[in-house]
Formats: sequence, structure tokens, C-alpha cells
Amino acid sequence: MKSFEIKTKIHFGDNALERLADMPYKRVLVITDPFIAKGPMISLITDPLKKGGKEFDIFHDVVPDAPVEKIVIGVKKMLEYMPDVIVAVGGGSAIDSSKSIREFALKINHYSEVALIAVPTTSGTGSEVTSFAVVNDTEAHIKYPLVSPSLTAEEAILDAELVRSVPPSVTADTGMDVLTHAIEAYVSTDHNEFSSALAEKSIEIVGVFLLRAYLDGNDTHARQKMHVASCLAGLAFNSASLGLAHGMAHQLGAQFHIPHGRANAMVLPHIIEYNADIHKHSRSKKEYLPAVKRYSTIAHLLGLSSYNKVMSVRSLIQWIQFMNQDMGIPARISEIGTITVNDYMSKVEIMADAALADACTATNPRVPDKEAIMRIYRNLW
Repeated sequence: MKSFEIKTKIHFGDNALERLADMPYKRVLVITDPFIAKGPMISLITDPLKKGGKEFDIFHDVVPDAPVEKIVIGVKKMLEYMPDVIVAVGGGSAIDSSKSIREFALKINHYSEVALIAVPTTSGTGSEVTSFAVVNDTEAHIKYPLVSPSLTAEEAILDAELVRSVPPSVTADTGMDVLTHAIEAYVSTDHNEFSSALAEKSIEIVGVFLLRAYLDGNDTHARQKMHVASCLAGLAFNSASLGLAHGMAHQLGAQFHIPHGRANAMVLPHIIEYNADIHKHSRSKKEYLPAVKRYSTIAHLLGLSSYNKVMSVRSLIQWIQFMNQDMGIPARISEIGTITVNDYMSKVEIMADAALADACTATNPRVPDKEAIMRIYRNLW
């Protein structure tokens, strides 16, 4: 038996942030990063809180990739302040940090039910509607995906005003993160009709609006559409999980601090090629792996269909590569410039072991072995 559930109530469209004034909570802990806390954007959060007569404090010791030591500081802050709601404001790191802080704090002192309202400021992770959080062990250079229904936010607020000022490079990285979420959920071994419908719509929106949002940050319509696409992809992978692209991208982030969305974008064409088992003899095959049909459907959604499934998959791979190129995302690790070939190659086996053990890899449509993952990492150089 399978099941599908959406726990999070989603507020979106014009003036969505007014929910902060109307929410039935009085004592609020805002968790965000220093950039947001000290900039003009924070007023978009605090003004409705003041309007609604809420008590609030701000914890802004959030840094990228949610390191364990910062989670510990946040837990201490929550237990000192004892809010009845956490408002997580930021990208994936802020929302993942908030999820983890609430989870661990309530295990120490379950003083009451503490709600979580996620307010994303990037259109990428979908973390506002998922039961996933990623915590980074900076000493071991390992990212640990946490999975529990208790991590899911009770509410999410999608307001395009919060993403209007996102720079083009971040728009590109997070937008390709959305695409990777949707594609991996769509071909996951745990996909279902509900997750597939959500993933399809997300892919369709990305195909139309990502490049528009990248080229013109003030295109509010494109921004709002990408915000919704991110949420749809989050709902899809929350049900169906992900795949090897995420399993491998987590290691690139942990070892070399490559932004998560960018790592996904770089790995994704290689993973599609591997999962579809596309090579020079593919057209002579009588049967293809099941993922080929689903990748071919994705190509159709993007207007890329060709006269056979193999060519459709190749078109999809090329479309992703062109999107990366048009948005300044490097095709290879060697193009990044801050990583040496010796350092990278010395970590390939370590990364392959970690990717194989990563929870996301378990639902990849083709079961990988260590040698295959090492080969993909090397080809990525």
C-alpha cells in the first residue's frame, strides 16, 4: 500500500506575508541568516509581526550547509526563548537549520507543541514542504540527510517579494535544483501518480520561466512561477524521494563547498545518461531501461520530443547542458578554478562510498555500484 499526504498549508500569491500578522501564535522565534537579519528584507517579516502584536526574537547565526555546531547554538537559543512558533526565513540552509533546531530542542525539553512556518527566500530547495533536512558534519566532511514526518513545516509562505533581489547566479543554481528535484522524483523507484503529477507541472514551469527569471530578476511573474515550481518539486520528492544526482551532489558540497544546486546541475546530465544506459549501441536495443520512457516524457514536457526515445533522452541531456551554459554554470569541476586535479581525484573514492550510502541513492532507477559512481565523478572533472 502507498500513501500520499500534504501536511503543510501553503500561502501564496499577493500579500502572502500577511499570514504572519494573522497566525494564531504569540511568541515567535525568527531563524534566519545574518545577511537577511541585517538587511532591508527583514522588515518584510517583522512589519507584519508587529502589526499582529506578536512578541518576537531573531536568531541569525545560520550559515550555509547547516553545520552541526550551529544547530547546537540554535537549540540553546530556542530552549532559552521558548517560542510557540518558529518562522524560518531564508534558503535551504535556514529552513533545514530551523527544522533540526526544533527537532532536537523538543527532544531535550518537550515543553509544548511548537509550530514551524517556513518562508523561503530562494526558489530551489522545496524544503518548506518536505520532511527532509540536511545537516553538515564539517569535521568529517559528510552531509547527513535527516528524514522524519516531524521535520515538516506546518505552514509555508511563498511570496515573490522575497526572491526579487536574488542575484542571477543564485537564481541559476536554485532553479536547476528545482529541475533536479522534479526529474529525480519523476524517475524514482518510489514514484506514484500524485508525485508524478506534481513533478510534471514543476518541470513544465521551469522550462518556461527559469531562464526568464535568470535574465530579468524584476520579472515578478517569472519569480512567482519559479517559487511555485520549487514548492511543487518539494512536494513531489517528499513523496517519491530522489536519486543518485543528489547522492553525488551532497558529497561535492561536503568536500569542496560547491553550492548544492550547482552541484546538482553539473551532475544531472551524467546521471540521466547513466540511468538511461545511453551509448553508441543504444538504438539497436530491443528493450530499454524503464527510466528511458520517463525521461522521454520529460523531454516531451519541455518540447524536446524526437522520433525515438533514445533521441528524446539525448535531447533532454543537451537541453540541460545548454541551460547550464546559458546561465554560467560550469560543465566540469576543472572549470571552477579553486579545486586542483590531485585534490579532486584523491577524494573520488571517498565520495563514491558516501554517495553509495546516501539515503537519496536508494531510490535511483538504476542500482549503481561503486565503480560506476567513481567513473561518473572522474568524467565530471
